[in-house]
Amino acid sequence: MQPRNMSMSGVVDLAAVKAAQEAKAKAEQARAEAARQGGGTGGVSPADLVIDVDEAGFERDVLQRSAEVPVVIDFWAEWCQPCKQLSPVLERLAVEYDGRFLLAKIDVDANQMLMQQFGVQGIPAVFAVVAGQALPLFQGAAGEEQIRQTLDQLVQVAEQRFGLTGLTVDPEAEPGERAEAVAEPPAGPYDALLEAAVQALDAGDFGGAVRAYQNVLADDPGNTEAKLGLAQAELLHRVQGMDPQRVRTEAAEKPGDAAAQIAAADLDLVGGHVEDAFGRLIDTVARTAGGERDAARLRLVELFEVVGPDDPRVTAARRALARALF
Repeated sequence: MQPRNMSMSGVVDLAAVKAAQEAKAKAEQARAEAARQGGGTGGVSPADLVIDVDEAGFERDVLQRSAEVPVVIDFWAEWCQPCKQLSPVLERLAVEYDGRFLLAKIDVDANQMLMQQFGVQGIPAVFAVVAGQALPLFQGAAGEEQIRQTLDQLVQVAEQRFGLTGLTVDPEAEPGERAEAVAEPPAGPYDALLEAAVQALDAGDFGGAVRAYQNVLADDPGNTEAKLGLAQAELLHRVQGMDPQRVRTEAAEKPGDAAAQIAAADLDLVGGHVEDAFGRLIDTVARTAGGERDAARLRLVELFEVVGPDDPRVTAARRALARALF
């Protein structure tokens, strides 16, 4: 399977929003069960933190595992001298980081398709996959200090944005030994509605997803998953019938028209142009007044929900909005 969303810089992938919801829910369930059982759920051997991956096992060993732990990919080859310097450092750090990431080693000579899908131009090349989303880390034999800084940032983002706290490592476990699966806690009162909303999103029934999330929030206004899902579903529902060319032409011709700028901002965000969407609406707030100003401000706040409150672009846009308002 081809890795998704290979261009991560500056992009909000709506599939990633959904993946983050699912990953956070799984991580929270696992932590709750571990706490209930007194913290002991078993773990993997330190030797299992470094694995060899090929094209046949990529989906299982990388994409699926990335829902529970960040997977760092080391593209290497036997003939590559810099690889022989970098790989041992990554392997040692994988053990030192004690399960906070999994190292997957891919031999490019035997896995040309994966090399092409990741757009690898030269080796060594190091990528990461978090909740099914791929991003480049660095290329070449980087120094250990730089590698540690990069890994620290990766681990922090994985935990804060996706709820991935990594694997439990048992130093006494035999290589290849796995603990028994953690039992899932009983389904909550809104699980069926939330699952129905996710299924509606997958089927392209954005109106149905909106209604499902609204039903949850009617009884539980603080439900984080439903609020995030509703913002996503409403955005997709709004843009579903748009003519992108007409919307962008109207926005260009009417810079002071709040409705035109709001519609264009929705398209910006769906297309992954987060800062463009935020900047467009902040400019609209600054140049309009009354109802138009309120409409632009409210839509901006809604888009903040789609991206997530912890995203640094949201933090920067909130400051810019405050300056525009006051």
